[in-house]
Amino acid sequence: MKIRQIEIVHVNVEPTLGSEINKTVPYVVIAPDEMNHYLKTNIIIPITSMLKKISNKNKYSSQNVKGVAAVDQIRTIDKLRIVKIIGSLETDTIVQLKKTIDETYVSKNIGGNNPLDVTMQSKRITVT
Repeated sequence: MKIRQIEIVHVNVEPTLGSEINKTVPYVVIAPDEMNHYLKTNIIIPITSMLKKISNKNKYSSQNVKGVAAVDQIRTIDKLRIVKIIGSLETDTIVQLKKTIDETYVSKNIGGNNPLDVTMQSKRITVT
């Protein structure tokens, strides 16, 4: 199965540990296409419907999925865990997701900012 960046996939994530999302949820693939082609792994972000305690004003659209992209739950999986492709993010959602990933993991650490000074509740993307 050929997987592309920003596609939404169903993933078999069992077994999980601790605070990892452990039910069947869709994930968005964030690894670049070159990595997806040559490596046996994919980098993914879960899309969850658990909206409690999340104060994000950003609303997005995808083809078949509604929920929140939990940017704080990025993980790498073996490609064998991907069950099927169920859609892809729309352009506006892709731009906001990339911006949120940058703000969460890159930009906050530049210029002497404290890398621990990130409020994760505000770093989740709503996908509707």
